[in-house]
Amino acid sequence: MAFKLYLIEEFQRLKTEEQRLSDWSAKRELSKINYHIHTDAIKQNLIPSKVTPTQANIIYANEADVLNVAMFGMTAKQWREANPELKGNIRDYASINELICLSNMENLNAVFIQHGMQQSKRLLKLNQIAIHQMGILESTNINEQKLLR
Repeated sequence: MAFKLYLIEEFQRLKTEEQRLSDWSAKRELSKINYHIHTDAIKQNLIPSKVTPTQANIIYANEADVLNVAMFGMTAKQWREANPELKGNIRDYASINELICLSNMENLNAVFIQHGMQQSKRLLKLNQIAIHQMGILESTNINEQKLLR
């Protein structure tokens, strides 16, 4: 009887973990899709017509790091240096809430770019938005967990 109970509990734990990972994966894919909106705004508004592909890639990376710094407090390079044992990038290790917020920020940054807002002002505004949204998302998750109990 004890083994049967253990087996049921383990199965439930695995299903819960599978659902959590599935939700995370869906949010990560959403973030990747929204990134196209962001990169299009960069292409249309920030990349001069006569730059090399290497120069354009630097501009894209710089703008990605605006989002990284606003959301995570560090650039992609800083994260890789701090986490040499991990594969992938900072976003691959983000929580579901961070990915939701990041997706929102990608869209907002695209609008800010289209309106000609300076990068330094965008960074400050995006950081304020990230702090606000994460506060809401984290408190919502806590309340949902309490309801499930």
